[in-house]
Amino acid sequence: MYSQTVELPETVISVNSDYFNTVDSENSCNYVKKLEEALLEYNPSELSDLYDSKKDIYNVTFKIPEGKIIASFNKDGKIVETFEKYNNIRLPKAVIKAIVDKYPDCNIVEDVYVVKYHCNKEALKQEYRVKIKNKDSVITVKTDKQGVFI
Repeated sequence: MYSQTVELPETVISVNSDYFNTVDSENSCNYVKKLEEALLEYNPSELSDLYDSKKDIYNVTFKIPEGKIIASFNKDGKIVETFEKYNNIRLPKAVIKAIVDKYPDCNIVEDVYVVKYHCNKEALKQEYRVKIKNKDSVITVKTDKQGVFI
């Protein structure tokens, strides 16, 4: 019988795997992924030393011109909640289809993608705020990622 030893690379288990698994970045554009990666790679250990209690929460903002994430961390470095806002992202097909079906004579002018995450998995909220224009007016509509109007 032959045997072989395969050395695997070091595995890192993140305290923030809940965030990573909950937030769907499958269809996200590059700058959304860039900010989410910066959040996941952030090492809060230096700041956590400044807080006395396990109940203390502190906020860190990650910002680029196209968007931002405001993340709340607990003393252990776990992401408790986030507020994320991105401008003019690539809209999901379901959102575009819903808007075109309901407002066939309008054009999309701009959009904002908002994500609110809380470590309680049922508390993930994703919303698309899309400004549309026809000949006479401009309105803003809100949908979820499946294109259901809010």
